[in-house]
Amino acid sequence: MNICKIRNPQSLKTFIDRDGRLTPVEFYDVPFKPKRMFYVTNVPKNDIRGGHAHYETQQLLICIDGRIGVMLFDGYNEHYTVIEKDEAVFVDKMIWDSQIFLTGNDVMVSLCSTNYDKNDYIENKEQFIKLVKDKSYE
Repeated sequence: MNICKIRNPQSLKTFIDRDGRLTPVEFYDVPFKPKRMFYVTNVPKNDIRGGHAHYETQQLLICIDGRIGVMLFDGYNEHYTVIEKDEAVFVDKMIWDSQIFLTGNDVMVSLCSTNYDKNDYIENKEQFIKLVKDKSYE
């Protein structure tokens, strides 16, 4: 497993008081300069999303609410972790990732290092494994 690419979840600093909950994300804490953000909601309990890798895009997956299982695969080894409210996990380029939305009330935000480009996606897992093993993506 490539330790540099697969990391454990990190807790985000959260401030809670009678007025509510505030969780800032300081971009200097993000290992890349975000260029895009999207969020995922209303995924039925135990449904799986993702199931792809990126040639160039890095992502920070942030759980805003609920519990989300994140499967990361570097082409050799799989790493499964669960992120909960106010936790995040970094997904480097050339890591296959899938998310399992565990509660049915999950909300995930993704900060991305690139703008959307369909050509950056690898959607066939066997092709991804071949690219990694042949190092033909470099």
